[in-house]
Amino acid sequence: MHKPFYIDAWVVLPDHMHAVLTLPKGDSDYSGRWREIKKRFSKGLPKNEHVSLARINKNERGIWQRRFWEHTIVDERDYWHHVNYVHFNPLKHGLVERVVDWPYSSFHKAVASGMYSRNWCGE
Repeated sequence: MHKPFYIDAWVVLPDHMHAVLTLPKGDSDYSGRWREIKKRFSKGLPKNEHVSLARINKNERGIWQRRFWEHTIVDERDYWHHVNYVHFNPLKHGLVERVVDWPYSSFHKAVASGMYSRNWCGE
């Protein structure tokens, strides 16, 4: 079943990911979309991906937490707070020295569209 959505911001980190998604008006099925995203993402992983000790102890193969945190954006300020949080996350976790250095992020698309400068939160 096809369930459209728009990716406003996305970042994939070694042990979690963040996203800001826009669903069609009147549609609030975030769970169904996350289920599909996780399924398709997992199918693209090599069969020998690392499985953490915590997942082994819980008899889980996957890389995903069972739950997700959902927040409905209330206004433009809230929107930008969350989009910026997503893009800043690799820097927050000490994975890079500049946001632009993290390759697994929608930040690069946002820079190309003029939404951010390459040096946002960097130099």
